[in-house]
Amino acid sequence: MNERIRALAHEAGLPTYNPEGIPTKLEKFAELIVRECADLALSHSIYSRGVPWNQVILQHWDLPIAPGDVAPYLRTPQIP
Repeated sequence: MNERIRALAHEAGLPTYNPEGIPTKLEKFAELIVRECADLALSHSIYSRGVPWNQVILQHWDLPIAPGDVAPYLRTPQIP
């Protein structure tokens, strides 16, 4: 199993033991997600239509954009 996939599975609390070394459903699932993100990047211009890439990916997967997902230079200044 790819070491990065193994580390993320461990972080998520998923079992990763595979003594035979054959690809698991978890590994295939992770590969499909990565490939879909790569296809998304390929389908957009280098400027991702004016939207930061992390937000393009989060929106694609219907995940919320947290305040920390916005680069500091793009954040609206808070007026006290």
